[in-house]
Amino acid sequence: MYFDELDLNNNVLDALYDMHFDECTPVQEKCIPEILEGHDVLGVAQTGTGKTAAYLLPILSKLDDGGYPKDSINCVIMSPTRELAQQIDQAFQGFGYYLNGVSSVAVYGGNDGNRFDQETKGMRMGADVVIATPGRFISHINIGNVDLSKTSFFVLDEADRMLDMGFSEDILSIAKLLPKDCQVIMFSATMPKKIEELAKTLLKHPVEVKLAVSKPAEKIQQSAYVCYESQKLGIIRGMFKDNDLKRVIVFCGKKAKVKDVSRALAKSKISVGEMHSDLTQAERDDMMFRFKSGQIDVLVATDIVARGIDIDDIAMVINYDVPHDAEDYVHRIGRTARADRDGVAVTFVSEADIPAFKDIEYFLEKEITKNPLPEEVGEGPDYKGGKKKAKAIRRQSRDTNAHKRKPRKDKEREAGAAAAQQAPADKQEETRKEAKPRKPKPQRKKEDRHREDNNKPEAKQEQKGAQQPQGENREERPKKRRNRNRKPNRPACATADNQSAIHAAKPAQQRTQQREERKPMAKEQESGIKNLLKKPLKWLKSFGKK
Repeated sequence: MYFDELDLNNNVLDALYDMHFDECTPVQEKCIPEILEGHDVLGVAQTGTGKTAAYLLPILSKLDDGGYPKDSINCVIMSPTRELAQQIDQAFQGFGYYLNGVSSVAVYGGNDGNRFDQETKGMRMGADVVIATPGRFISHINIGNVDLSKTSFFVLDEADRMLDMGFSEDILSIAKLLPKDCQVIMFSATMPKKIEELAKTLLKHPVEVKLAVSKPAEKIQQSAYVCYESQKLGIIRGMFKDNDLKRVIVFCGKKAKVKDVSRALAKSKISVGEMHSDLTQAERDDMMFRFKSGQIDVLVATDIVARGIDIDDIAMVINYDVPHDAEDYVHRIGRTARADRDGVAVTFVSEADIPAFKDIEYFLEKEITKNPLPEEVGEGPDYKGGKKKAKAIRRQSRDTNAHKRKPRKDKEREAGAAAAQQAPADKQEETRKEAKPRKPKPQRKKEDRHREDNNKPEAKQEQKGAQQPQGENREERPKKRRNRNRKPNRPACATADNQSAIHAAKPAQQRTQQREERKPMAKEQESGIKNLLKKPLKWLKSFGKK
């Protein structure tokens, strides 16, 4: 079916024509007429089937036709992530290019105060469409920035994802503020019991549209590497080394692995970027722009981009970790083979993930091809043996290497203990060396005799007894501690040694000063000799006079 066969607004059709959108997808063909007629809709379809346009086009068409209050929020679209909210807002700008007076505002966290003020201003002025994440929208509601009394459309996009992220209570609290005649539209990739319960609570006699529930596209070439966790980095390096791969997304279960894989690929001179929760919103936006524009060839990410991100030209998806369930697997590999393109999906299956991957194969009703491991990484676990055999292999490896690890740890402990004992031992050795030149004097003083008495075995036993924290000797302990800590009396030896050391270390200036002080004495002696010599001369002069 073509879009011009549907009862859409001419302005919306003109935008679709300019965007070269002619034919409807199956989910659009079935949902658009029902939404135009005012029915509540529950749509279940896999990612990449055109669900965003399936609800945006009819809502924008009805808003442009008029009949809705101005200066009020007429439509609220809930999104699980900021990235999906941004994508919906971009789609709104494209589909609503020719609309007159239909405005929108995107509301999501991770921004500065200026952004929050802009959101507040937009909602208070009555933006027709508000695209928001649950947490940020609740914050505005609590402040009093939101009035939902006249809202006509309430959309839940990726409803299963929002429930998985714990937004169930937020959604119910928002729904209580809506008028009773509000049209509710819910889209989900899966249909678990919790989605059915939520649909019964929010939707009134909904029209259910179910298409190809959680089945990946047939054009996706799926394969897997059965390997140990330590072999994954070697495999992925080999994949990029042997092939000129571009437009690749690598999904990891944890952000720590995202950073490890990104560093490993960067060392191989591959243009790579990261996407995880540690990045700010500005950094996320910049990273997505660089990846979409082709500045980055590989994007390593957590499941933050697994759902709802519209990137049509992804050539390969690599699951570095096996997803928790089959639905997440479908969402991940659904990033490729979009818009009638071919795609490749590769999954690294560790020994612990073998049972989970078998469940995925059971869900898909097909066996996924197992690629042989590269020779340089060695052999992997036995897939047919399952988890039990993998555990046995891991246990055997641990037992074989146990005798190698333990002595290493014991040696480390012994080295640590030796190092701890070395410092005091060295200090004792230095003390002995310093004390060696000091020879005891032949005559012993009373203090020396007292010291020898203290060093006798009886005295040592008394000192040991003083060190033991016994309850009955608490009062006597301070006295013994004082006796034990009293330093030996060596005043004579220590003083003599200090004086000789000080004398030897006197600076040259002091020695020169001492020499100058001794000069007046020499002058006095010299004047005495001159006086003696002068006496005979005086005597001779007096004799001549006579």
